[in-house]
Amino acid sequence: MSNLKKEEINQEVFDLYDAYAHNRIDRRTFVEKLSVYAVGGITVASLMSAMMPDYVSTRTISENDDRLSSEYVMYNSPKGGGEIKGLLSIPADKKGKVPGVVVVHENRGLNPYIEDVGRRAAVAGFISIAPDALTPLGGYPGNDDDGRTMQSKRNRDEMLEDFIAAYEYLKNHPDCTGQVGVVGFCFGGWISNMMAVRIPELGAAVPYYGGQPTAEEAAKIKAPLMLHYAGLDERVNAGWPAYEAALKANGVENTAYFYPETNHGFHNNTTSRYDEAAANLSWERTISFFKEKLKG
Repeated sequence: MSNLKKEEINQEVFDLYDAYAHNRIDRRTFVEKLSVYAVGGITVASLMSAMMPDYVSTRTISENDDRLSSEYVMYNSPKGGGEIKGLLSIPADKKGKVPGVVVVHENRGLNPYIEDVGRRAAVAGFISIAPDALTPLGGYPGNDDDGRTMQSKRNRDEMLEDFIAAYEYLKNHPDCTGQVGVVGFCFGGWISNMMAVRIPELGAAVPYYGGQPTAEEAAKIKAPLMLHYAGLDERVNAGWPAYEAALKANGVENTAYFYPETNHGFHNNTTSRYDEAAANLSWERTISFFKEKLKG
């Protein structure tokens, strides 16, 4: 990762990266626009390094961590992409069956950050599956740029079916109690919201900075929600007031947290958008929420 500190980076650079990461501008335009902010000792290369993910030094839990067992599995998504690959992680010290958590990636496939989040859920005491919606196209390609391009070629409603199928896979796993929740980030936040719409028996949903369902869709939600939003994320936050009103109108249990002065993607510890305090607090809240709601 770049030696630049987050405080040295202009907020407009984070906004540019958000546009790039969500396919609103291409890489060439992104690099060209970055040059405006390469002043003093700050270079375009250092800004690029700060924005791009570092998957080497940021992993928090090894694949071989003795607190869990972790392996890739295949499960069937008949209404989605067919056979889907996912990283299944199970706590090593579990006594009997444990609740499950589906971990949903961003708009670039199952990258190392999301795999790490899946392992974090297992270390916290849950059996987790982190599916790769890019499986029908060959799977996560090893870098996020190509991953975003690949994911844009898939229909998001078909990908939603893949994650609903992951819920069914986990619910029926012999090590799972049948109580299953979902946590997702960015695109995965929208998936988490929509899984709450589509699955009446979903145990809990935790969308991170995710797009919101319509009022009509929100009326179908039965699961309790915990929603995490970045304070500076105007694009996603604009949809919250209408969603909040729909949830309230339909008596849906929900708690929303806004983390001041944080950017979209603040939980992702591989880029300079990461905010350690907000990431840690939101994750502690998420795990406590799952432990409370997935007890039965």
